[in-house]
Amino acid sequence: MASHTAPRRSAGLLLFRRRGPSFEVLIGHMGGPFWARRESAAWSVPKGEYEPGETARAAAGREFGEEFGRPVPDGAWVALGESRQSGGKTVTVWAVEAELDPADAVPGTFTMEWPRGSGVQREFPEIDRFAWCAPEVAAERLVKGQRVFVERLRERLADGQGPDRHGED
Repeated sequence: MASHTAPRRSAGLLLFRRRGPSFEVLIGHMGGPFWARRESAAWSVPKGEYEPGETARAAAGREFGEEFGRPVPDGAWVALGESRQSGGKTVTVWAVEAELDPADAVPGTFTMEWPRGSGVQREFPEIDRFAWCAPEVAAERLVKGQRVFVERLRERLADGQGPDRHGED
């Protein structure tokens, strides 16, 4: 009898802030030994898999809180849609305009055997650092399957579909 597993799905939140005619996004460098010496394609939108019965939006908010260590900032959520990652997981992302200091992050952790085969369990941060990046820099740093979210955000902001500018012209 064939086993059927549910498709892997995760959701995330991409914070952005306006900088003159452009914007920056807040992304995180993936933690742990596999990513320690990498920069290109080693950053991610704060995201994670859904819990049973959880909606994508609820998962995005929960995962942001777990990975950044702070609650989701107030602001309108802008849907950026879905993207299928190279490993087969489908990721759904929203954007929220906010100003946060990356130094305030208190990232969640995970435990794994390291070095492999040593029998020693070590704890690593899920995200070892956060940074505000211009879209061009984010496109280089983000894993390939998430780059589309920055481009979609750029399109929505250019089309005036982003959140209000809080009274600015």
